[in-house]
Amino acid sequence: MSTPETAAPAEAASPATAVQSDAGSGASSAVEQRLAELGLALPEVAAPVAAYVPAVISGNHVYTSGQLPFINGKLEATGKVSTGTEVTSDEPTVSPEAAKRYAEVCAVNALAAVKSVIGDLDRITRIVKVVGFVSSDPSFTGQPGVINGASELLGKVLGDAGQHARSAVGVSVLPLDSPVEVELIAEFA
Repeated sequence: MSTPETAAPAEAASPATAVQSDAGSGASSAVEQRLAELGLALPEVAAPVAAYVPAVISGNHVYTSGQLPFINGKLEATGKVSTGTEVTSDEPTVSPEAAKRYAEVCAVNALAAVKSVIGDLDRITRIVKVVGFVSSDPSFTGQPGVINGASELLGKVLGDAGQHARSAVGVSVLPLDSPVEVELIAEFA
């Protein structure tokens, strides 16, 4: 497997143009219509990179595995999130603004995982919890702002049902050197 290249913050792919689905021609639910109004579409569910499944149902909840910001099957950026003012190393970095956009991509990918097990996103009655991980430069403390990308997207497409409890955690490294990872728990009817 080749290592993904790091996108410069100004060149970070915009989810509004990058998370377009090649499958299907129209939105099939009200949630997908709201995504379309934002210029977004659900992608194919990302294939697991280890021994797990993208989402499981327990009772009336869906638990997603951590979702990376894959766009068209590719991890667009790698490295630690940094403002650039911290002590830096030779490692690639991602700006907080770009990382926030990638957290939005993670949320869209998580919704795709939810849909893969419940069939229709309109069945979601509440996003119960979001957990966001930010691969952070050791002195970076803006994890909540980065994970707002996921939280704000869920609020836009699900309204009140998108309001959730949340954790935003800084970590030293994520799978494939991703800058962010998001998982969620969704309640459905």
